[in-house]
Amino acid sequence: MSLDSTAAEELPVWARRTGEGVTVFANGASQVMAVTDHGSGRLELVPPQAPAGLPTVLAACEALTSWSVEEVLVVLNRQRWQALEPELLARGAAQVLDGKWLGMFPELLWQLPDLWLPQGRDSYPQSMVPGPHGQHPLRPAKPAGTLYHRYIPWLDQVFSLRALDAEADLELFHQWMNDERVAAFFEEAGPLDYHRGYLSRMAADPHLMPVLGCLDGRPFCYFELYWARENRIGAHYDAGAWDRGWHVLVGDGTARGADYITTWLPSLMHYMFLAEPRTQALVGEPAASHTQQLRNLTRSGFARVKEFDFAHKRAVLVRLERDYFFKARLWARPAPAEPGRPLQLSLSTLLKSGDAR
Repeated sequence: MSLDSTAAEELPVWARRTGEGVTVFANGASQVMAVTDHGSGRLELVPPQAPAGLPTVLAACEALTSWSVEEVLVVLNRQRWQALEPELLARGAAQVLDGKWLGMFPELLWQLPDLWLPQGRDSYPQSMVPGPHGQHPLRPAKPAGTLYHRYIPWLDQVFSLRALDAEADLELFHQWMNDERVAAFFEEAGPLDYHRGYLSRMAADPHLMPVLGCLDGRPFCYFELYWARENRIGAHYDAGAWDRGWHVLVGDGTARGADYITTWLPSLMHYMFLAEPRTQALVGEPAASHTQQLRNLTRSGFARVKEFDFAHKRAVLVRLERDYFFKARLWARPAPAEPGRPLQLSLSTLLKSGDAR
């Protein structure tokens, strides 16, 4: 199966850089949009000949900001895009730079759920209820099916997250948990009935959600997402009401290395921030002895907060803030040539300078 057909099945709208422009794929058709480089990281997106709606523009901007070493700001000529400007501004996808230009800031664009959450996003009401570490919000029902999808340019594949199906995925879960390498740190090896009960208990717990990570629809890793207030970590950390955490195992031994870690790790963080806009931080508690995992987390933007003891391990509390994730463009694997240079194209920088209103 070619990438284009795979992506078409999983992503209703997606785009990739092509030569001097960007090609957007939707509903079996494609549109080529020219890009003019104005220098200093500013890329002008030129409208295609046929009318372009909001999903098309968002997909094009994703392609231009999804894998860039240095800062990028997509700019739109207001006269050329005047028909779409009210919707772009109302959604927060664009900001007015001056009388001629709109700016599509990545830190805002990547917080919109449109491209990445196939089920959309509802605002669940907040009501505090008693829990093991104080009060926590009543949690929404756990979703089923595909939760998130994203085209990964450096793999030329579609990464997706889907809710684990306790029956259909039981054999795979059982196989991965009994892998010697996985069992050494997950410590949940056992017979099939044990794993059936494990997943059953998880399904009954509102604060836990099992999820599979897939490439072009093929599962290769497993995540356990949890709300931090109700989790064991809540006894060691004053978690925010909507803070979330996670555990991971990579079941497919061929899906290892930097290209894969920089696919699933920021994409998982992106999903958790998108799925609940009230989530201000993501946390984890890797073993203090797991130096490689701690190195990967630090490179991915997590701060080491403190060490503490569980009954079974010495752990490190790591934390990633929402604002930092989006402003630092951590989904894009950036490695700027001058990492100490102040940002030039962030919304806050341009607001201070008067170049954005």
